[in-house]
Amino acid sequence: MTSMSYNPVQAISGGTCESVSQASSPSLSSVSPLWRDNVSCRRRRNLRVAGRNMAYNSTTKHFLRHVESMKELPSGAGQISKVNAVVLGESLATDENDFVFPSKEFSSQALIQSPEQYLEMYKRSIEDPAGFWSDIASEFYWKQKWGDQVRDENFDVRKGNIKIEWFKGGITNICYNCLDRNVEAGLGNKIAIYWEGNEPGLDATLTYSQLLDQVCQVANYLKDIGVKKGDAVIIYLPMLMELPITMLACARIGAVHSVVFAGFSAESLAQRIIDCKPKVVITCNAVKRGPKIIQLKDIVDAAINESAKNGVSVDVCLTYENQSAMKREDTKWQEGRDIWWQDVIPRYPTTCSVEWVDAEDPLFLLYTSGSTGKPKGVLHTTGGYMVYTATTFKYAFDYKPSDIYWCTADCGWITGHSYVTYGPMLNGATVVVYEGAPNYPDAGRCWDIVDKYKVTLFYTAPTLVRSLMRDGDKHVTRYSRKSLRVLGSVGEPINPSAWRWFYNVVGDSRCPISDTWWQTETGGFMITPIPGAWPQKPGSATFPFFGVQPVIVDEKGVEIEGECNGYLCIKNSWPGAFRTLYGDHERYETTYFKPFPGYYFSGDGCSRDKDGYHWLTGRVDDVINVSGHRIGTAEVESALVSHPQCAEAAVVGFDHEVKGQGIYAFVTLVDGVPYSEELRKSLTLTVRKQIGAFAAPDKIHWAPGLPKTRSGKIMRRILRKIAARQLDELGDTSTLADPNVVNQLIELADC
Repeated sequence: MTSMSYNPVQAISGGTCESVSQASSPSLSSVSPLWRDNVSCRRRRNLRVAGRNMAYNSTTKHFLRHVESMKELPSGAGQISKVNAVVLGESLATDENDFVFPSKEFSSQALIQSPEQYLEMYKRSIEDPAGFWSDIASEFYWKQKWGDQVRDENFDVRKGNIKIEWFKGGITNICYNCLDRNVEAGLGNKIAIYWEGNEPGLDATLTYSQLLDQVCQVANYLKDIGVKKGDAVIIYLPMLMELPITMLACARIGAVHSVVFAGFSAESLAQRIIDCKPKVVITCNAVKRGPKIIQLKDIVDAAINESAKNGVSVDVCLTYENQSAMKREDTKWQEGRDIWWQDVIPRYPTTCSVEWVDAEDPLFLLYTSGSTGKPKGVLHTTGGYMVYTATTFKYAFDYKPSDIYWCTADCGWITGHSYVTYGPMLNGATVVVYEGAPNYPDAGRCWDIVDKYKVTLFYTAPTLVRSLMRDGDKHVTRYSRKSLRVLGSVGEPINPSAWRWFYNVVGDSRCPISDTWWQTETGGFMITPIPGAWPQKPGSATFPFFGVQPVIVDEKGVEIEGECNGYLCIKNSWPGAFRTLYGDHERYETTYFKPFPGYYFSGDGCSRDKDGYHWLTGRVDDVINVSGHRIGTAEVESALVSHPQCAEAAVVGFDHEVKGQGIYAFVTLVDGVPYSEELRKSLTLTVRKQIGAFAAPDKIHWAPGLPKTRSGKIMRRILRKIAARQLDELGDTSTLADPNVVNQLIELADC
C-alpha cells in the first residue's frame, strides 16, 4: 500500500469516496465506526488522489481533544494534519506520523469499539470513580460487600500521611475468584495453563479443576507447617507451573507471597529474606535456561546462611525436584530443613478452605531496586488490585474467552504477577507459561510456541522484540502466526522502528499493539492503547486507562497543558495502586509523593504531542545534561536504533571536561555487519539529523551484546561503570543472563 494523506470526513458523514475534498473534517475522536467503510473507498481512489495533500485540520470540541478541565481529565486528539492513515491488514510505512487505524472487522467485534464508547466510560471513571469501580467489583465474589465509602485517600503529603484504601470492609479472596469461581461457572475442564519447557517437546497442561486441586494441596501443606494469615513466604522458582500454583496457594490462606526472580544472586535473595522474615522459602534444585544449568538450590543455601548471620533463620526450604535440569541425588541437602516437594505435596487433600480477607489486607510483597541500594518492598493489597488487574487485562488485550494468551514475563516481576497469573485467571483465561530462553534452540522458538498453542494474545518486552528483530525476519516468517490477534509491549518505551517491525513482520500488519505504560507500584496498566477504540502511533502509549488521571508537570510541579514535555505524575488514586513500602512508609512518601506534593510521581519523563498522545521518555534520572541541554537517553537510543544497521543501543552519561556530561553510546549491530569507523560516523550523523548536533554521541562503544537480566532489563549501572572506566566497581553481575558480555565490552572499550 502507498501511504498517503487521509481525510475521513465524507466517510463519517456517509458521503461517497468521490466526494472527499479538502473541506474541514471532524475530529479524530468523533470518528464513528462509519469511518471504517472508507477503507475500501480509499483503496479505489488511491490513483485518483495520489499526491493530493488533504489535510485533516479541523479543531474539535470533542472530549478527547479539549477536555472540560485539563486539571481533571486527560488531553486528547487535536489537529491532525497530513496524516498517513494505515488500516490493520495493510503494511505500515516508515513515516513517523503514521496512524494505525483498527479495521472494521476488528472494531466491530471489540469490547470497546470507538472513541465515543471509551470516552463515555472514561469520563464516568473520573467523575464517579466509586460508582464506576463498584459496578466492576460487583462482578467478582465477595463474602461481604464493602461499606458506603468505596475509596478513602489522602494523596497530598502536606495534609498528613499518604493513605489509599479501596473497598475497605469488603471481604473476599483472590484465589477463590481466580479458581473456584471459574470452576463453579463451568470452566473446570478449560485449560488454565499450557506449560512449555526449555527443551522442545517438554510440555504439560492443567485445567482449572486440576489447578485448583494442586493449589489446595500446597495450601494445606503451608498451613500444616504453621503458615498463617499475614505470614510471609519467599518463592524463588523459575517458570514452572509450581510458581503460579504457589502464589495462588499463599493467597488462598491469606499468606503474603514475595516472589524473588530466580536469577537474583544469593546476596540479593538474602536481603529480601532478612527484610520480610519468611516462614518458608520455596525453590527448586536447578533450572535449565537454554543449554545452561543454573543451580538454584546452591544460591538459596548461600542466602539462608547469610540471613542466619544477620539473625533471621529459615526453618523450612521446600524444594521442587526439576528432573529435566538436575536429579535429587546430585542436589546438596540439609536434613531437617530441606524438604522435597514431591515427597510431601501429593499427600495432602485437594480441597482447602478459603481464608477470607479484607480488601485492604496484604496480598504480596515485590521488591524493586532502590537508588540507595536497599531494595524497596512494594506492598499490594487484595481487593483493589484484584479488580484493577482483571479489568486492565480484559480491555487492553480485548480479551475473549476463546483467546490463548502468552506473556513472556517471569513471575519474579510485576508483569508476571498481574499479567501471567492474576489478571488472566480472574478472567478465566488460558495462559501459556514458558520456562526457557526465548531464542533456544534458535531465534524462532517464540513463533514455534505461538503456532503450537495457537496463541492469539502475545505480550512481551521491547528488548526481546529488538533482539528477535536483530536475528532477522526469516526466523519469524517461517512460522504461520496466523492465530495472533493482539500484540503487546511492556517494560520500557518501544522505539518506533521496533514497533513497526513488530507490527509489520510479527503481526503481518493486522494486529494492533497494546504498548502499555505502568510500573511495579501501579499494579496494572496506566496508559495504554485499547484495541478497536482509536488509532495508534508507533511508539506511543496513547491515552489513559479508566480511572487514571495522568498529568505532566514542570520542575516546579505546575501542570502543563497541551503539547509539552515534563515529569509524569498521577492525580488521585486508582484501585491497583500500592499502599506502602514494607516497613518504611516514610520512604514511600519521600520517594513517590514529596517530589510533587498532591501527586504520585512516577519517576518517568513524558511528552504529549499535538494530538494528545503520550510518549514515555524513560526515567528522569536517565537524563544527560550536555552543555546545558537536558537530553533523554531514550531519545538518543531511539535515534540510533532507527539506523538500519543498528540492532540495539544503550546510552549513558559520563564526565566530560568541556560539556560537563557527555553522551556514551553502546551499540549492537545487526548480525553480520562489521565494525567500522565509517559506520560510527553514520550512526552519529543519524542522531544529529533526528535530534540535533548537541545530542550526537561523544563515544560509540561497539557491543556484541548488552548486560541484561534474564527478564531483558539492561543493567545501565554496569554500563556507566564501563564508560567511566571504573572497572573495579562493577558490582554483582551474577543476575545477568550472560555475565560474559561484561568482559566482551571491557575488551572493546578502546576500539
